[in-house]
Amino acid sequence: MPSPQIETFATQLRQRRANYGTLEETAAACRREMEGMFGPFGPEMVANLLAAVEIVRAEIQDVEILRRHSIVDAPEDWYRGPGANSHHWTALHEYLKTKGWNPDTIGSLDRASTEVVSLLGNPSKDKFASRGLVVGYVQSGKTANMTAVMAKAVDAGYNMIIVLGGVTNKLRKQTQDRFEKDVLRHRTLWQLYTTSDPAGDFVQPANGGFVMPAEGHAQLIVMKKEGSRLKQLRRTIARTPAVVLRELKVLLIDDECDQASVNSARGEFDMTRINAEIRQVLAALPAVTYVGYTATPFANVFINPYPYGNDEDLDDLYPRDFITALERPIGYFGAREVFGSDSAEADAEERDMIRILHRDDPDRLRPTSPKYKESFHPEMTRSLEDAILWFLASCAIRRSRGQEGEHMSMLVHSSQYVRQHEYMSGLISDWVEQRKSDLVTGTGEPTERLCEVFEHERGRTAPVGQDRIPEDFDTVLAHLPSVLDALRYPVENGETDEALRLDYTGDPVTCIVVGGTVLARGLTLEGLCVSFFLRTSRQYDTLLQMGRWFGYRRGYEDLPRLWTTEDLASKFRSLAVIEEEIREDIAVYRENKLTPRDFAVKVRSIPGMAITAATKMKHAFRTSMSFSGKHVQTIRFDHRDSEIVGGNWNAASQLVDSMLETTTPTEEARGLLFRDIPFMMVRRFIAATEISDEHMDLKKPHLIRYLDETEASLARWNVAVIQTNSATTSARPLGRLGQVPTMRRSRLREASPRYADIKALMSKADILIDADREPEGKEDWTTYKACRPETPLLLLYLIDARSEPLERKSSGDKPPSRAALDAVADMVGFGIVFPGQKDRSGGYFSVDIEAPALEETEEGEDQIEEVEGSDA
Repeated sequence: MPSPQIETFATQLRQRRANYGTLEETAAACRREMEGMFGPFGPEMVANLLAAVEIVRAEIQDVEILRRHSIVDAPEDWYRGPGANSHHWTALHEYLKTKGWNPDTIGSLDRASTEVVSLLGNPSKDKFASRGLVVGYVQSGKTANMTAVMAKAVDAGYNMIIVLGGVTNKLRKQTQDRFEKDVLRHRTLWQLYTTSDPAGDFVQPANGGFVMPAEGHAQLIVMKKEGSRLKQLRRTIARTPAVVLRELKVLLIDDECDQASVNSARGEFDMTRINAEIRQVLAALPAVTYVGYTATPFANVFINPYPYGNDEDLDDLYPRDFITALERPIGYFGAREVFGSDSAEADAEERDMIRILHRDDPDRLRPTSPKYKESFHPEMTRSLEDAILWFLASCAIRRSRGQEGEHMSMLVHSSQYVRQHEYMSGLISDWVEQRKSDLVTGTGEPTERLCEVFEHERGRTAPVGQDRIPEDFDTVLAHLPSVLDALRYPVENGETDEALRLDYTGDPVTCIVVGGTVLARGLTLEGLCVSFFLRTSRQYDTLLQMGRWFGYRRGYEDLPRLWTTEDLASKFRSLAVIEEEIREDIAVYRENKLTPRDFAVKVRSIPGMAITAATKMKHAFRTSMSFSGKHVQTIRFDHRDSEIVGGNWNAASQLVDSMLETTTPTEEARGLLFRDIPFMMVRRFIAATEISDEHMDLKKPHLIRYLDETEASLARWNVAVIQTNSATTSARPLGRLGQVPTMRRSRLREASPRYADIKALMSKADILIDADREPEGKEDWTTYKACRPETPLLLLYLIDARSEPLERKSSGDKPPSRAALDAVADMVGFGIVFPGQKDRSGGYFSVDIEAPALEETEEGEDQIEEVEGSDA
């Protein structure tokens, strides 16, 4: 670790290097200036300055770019990291340090952005047309990667940056502000065609076209993703003289590229307006790289990578050159924290932050039909009261932790209708203001309710190493007056007056914000702690983007809460696993040296609910799906249906008896193992077993169809009856094995009473029961599967009917988010580990895509309504 003096010298060298030809000249200038102020350097100061020169020199040396996170189609090796003239990246690097970024986080950003830039088209060429996709996490800092990529791309020779910054004025302004603050550190080196003013979106310049870029300078456009704006951009390109056009090296960044950009026209050769305009812009530029950024890439990888028959010969926006999955950021609070993982280990458990609304609440809070969107008035419910009171308590707790200078937000997203936002905000503000005096003085029924909510929530989550939230109610009351004094109630939608919009650029904000589309996608809510969420969708991408509660919660990881419906929580829990699988697939495909063209086929195969709007899946209708290399498990059970529970137990008993007739099991550490079992025995068991319809990603017809299609390669199986050290035994015999030990699998307390959701059945260690060797390295599913033979493995789990949850003794134990299973009888669950690689084809079957759901239509109305309102 360099001394503070050396680090100070290094910072000065980075900041001033843009003004001098070499590092040595920069160091000499720094020395002259400091000697003029403090006198001649001694030997130690000279040595420190020389050490700083070498540190900075090492930073600008060519490095080997490993492209650890990318699927790439034969990239040109033209970029080796920041070099001697990387003025923009150097300035951004130093600026991030002043913002309090730690060196590890900056280093991670440096590596990730260098990887992306290395995959762009080479700006030293006269012509290139590159297409790529960067997959981040919802609310994870994708914009930071964009800014670093922009800075390094300009340093490397790109001279025009065009950013499509969302579909609303609010999102465009937020993006423009961020880039001006972070990237434009050398303001004199930039020409801006757009500003953050309400009327600052792109318009065709007075001279009609773009101007000749100056050496070392760059031009910036941050524009709304709107047909009329894109048309003006296309006209500007058309009016640009050919001599200028040849010199433009354009990086076009499409933020939230799965929204509006993807062609959702129903016909094969039709194009939606925004999609058509983007494609025509790209076609008109001789040297351009298009990079889409999204956390939900489903629609983008459904684009046809092999377009044909188009008269205009326009390539679509498929990321044919590269797909990059950003690393999970340090300190990120995402689906894994909220919902846990798909493994039954104790450390994979979810946090207890989801609160389920009463079944009647939605109808009291939002109109049941579009025809009532103007006349319906929401009413206060106990769940909404609880959410508001916990938000007030959380703000008080954060202030007691020294976070009074930070933003604190609550999100209320109950309807897509603009008028409903006003009604809901008025309902909330009136309710709080009427109780404000009692809350300030710590008296009356409102204070009693606050205490009740606080004590109820205090024991359900805790900081690391503690068993409950440490602050007491007196601490909350002490800081509550300042919370209420600062509290504001902004409304965010397309019709909101600019003066009333949410603004995080000034003093710290404490707010309960109500809104629509801008809150469901793109807009970052700073310091979000409490979410009250009723909007739903049957689409993967729409649901995941609604997860505004993901992000960074440094210093208050124990405080976030989400009030929502059981349906939405159930869908999110399933999607959290599916989303992570996509990132794993990208890693597998990279290791097997596949290109993005191969990646498309596999992502299209995810079964269950609609992946994205059906109109974006025209090219997915004939795709297929394989379980090759995957593992599946039953996690949702019709636990109160005695016929189903009993029938599944009978199916497992019959399988056991059939195996015992020909095979003697061996006793392994995790249970009994039957080897070399014929395919038909396993198929009969699965056919006789009822899989709950509540599974999103495991449907019995799909599974049976795949087994039948791949019977030849799945002829012999290993079957294990997983057994753990348990004090409980089954009430019924499992065939000739008799009464067997059962295991505890409690259900999620906040899930639906109609079925039991245990979240995870299998532990990763279970699949090693027939392994050839011990795993080394990462403790993940992929590493563990690699230790197994190329034989399919069926795992049977015998679950105790009662399955009381473990008592929580400390913060290291399971959180109290569980309830007793309380099934009608002992249950059977199963898991299957399929051999093979995820990138191998074979044994595929067609998947029928669902028609657009009602929610899709509403989503479209919401977006159009608000965008039109924002331009009015």
